[in-house]
Amino acid sequence: MSISVTPRVAERRQRTIDTALDHATDVMTESGVGGLTISEVARRMGMRPPSLYKYFPSLHALYDALFARATREQLATIESATSGLDGVAALRAGSAALMRLAVEHSALAQLVSWRPVPEFEPAPETFALSVDIVAKFRALVRDAVRGGELTRAADRDDAIALLSIVLTGIVTQQLANEPGVAYDEGRFTRLTDRALDMYLAVYTPRRSDATAARSRRG
Repeated sequence: MSISVTPRVAERRQRTIDTALDHATDVMTESGVGGLTISEVARRMGMRPPSLYKYFPSLHALYDALFARATREQLATIESATSGLDGVAALRAGSAALMRLAVEHSALAQLVSWRPVPEFEPAPETFALSVDIVAKFRALVRDAVRGGELTRAADRDDAIALLSIVLTGIVTQQLANEPGVAYDEGRFTRLTDRALDMYLAVYTPRRSDATAARSRRG
């Protein structure tokens, strides 16, 4: 027999989960991603660890929920940054916004982009959110290709992988060498536009090709 859950109970449960994730993020920020424990999160919430296991049956389940939260925030950030833009302008805006988010929430960025927790793998439905981020960037690239701003080669798998390398490389260097430094002041992150210029130059069509592509689009 199934037990129905009232909206009030569901809301209270979600509020507890959100609070736990907030505390878990603080623990990772203070002690490193690998320093997260159920007992420390429970202590900060004024709970006994067994009570928190009702919401997260294992430490990896807690990591999985953090991974999902981080990737959803990434998607929302990209959507917001690219709203009303298209082509290369949208690609630049989405890239910069994603890297700024990573610097401002470095612990979650490490969890999503690196592999700091031995044996942890996000659940398939959680990892699918990361796939959605790649698909979003690919859609931005394709829009730039249709507009004649980039060549068709920019839409190949290797080119999309290269874009990921450029973005994650900048963030990795920043977090590794200047943790805690703001995005606009970072030795590496302030080079974002220049790095994107170098990447885009590889896939920028010749003027005659770009003119023809814009004519087709119009």
